[in-house]
Amino acid sequence: MTRAGLAFDLTSGGREQVKESDAWLALASSSRDDIDTLMSHMAATRITDRDIFLEALKRAAKATDIKLTAKLKKDVIALFGERDPEAVICTDADGNPEPDTQLRDDEQVPYEEPWQDYFAREVLPHVPDAWVNESVRDAKDGEVGIVGYEVPFNRHFYRYTPPRPLAEIDADLKELTARIGGLLGRMAG
Repeated sequence: MTRAGLAFDLTSGGREQVKESDAWLALASSSRDDIDTLMSHMAATRITDRDIFLEALKRAAKATDIKLTAKLKKDVIALFGERDPEAVICTDADGNPEPDTQLRDDEQVPYEEPWQDYFAREVLPHVPDAWVNESVRDAKDGEVGIVGYEVPFNRHFYRYTPPRPLAEIDADLKELTARIGGLLGRMAG
């Protein structure tokens, strides 16, 4: 997994774009009203740090006497937050970077090779901030990652059959077209 930050577009264009989204329409009208009121009390700008955005959101909630519930905060972040690699990386309460679950990926590591070697050679050169969730462990061996096997059936069982000659296919198509034309002629007459 890799990490990314969230940017919040509070400009008039960003706000209008949110109001046209399916997520906005799915909210109850009272939630939409509360979010509308909160956004009207926030500066029309683009914020590239989630913590700064949340502080501004808290100030807007206090100024408007709107109770900023966890659900309302989650809805606002979901509506206005967009992944941005240039934004400040989001952190949890302990200051640890949060993973971006939309960037999650799986790798198939050769069985005989330690995953650390594979990761260093095949992943890190291309995605330097990638990391491995070492809490995912196989139930049978207790090691990092899930052990499985891939059987490439095509490689072992597929036998290539060359297509028919083009002239033969073309002749079949002409014959079928003639038959269809004859049937249509009989139906019209």
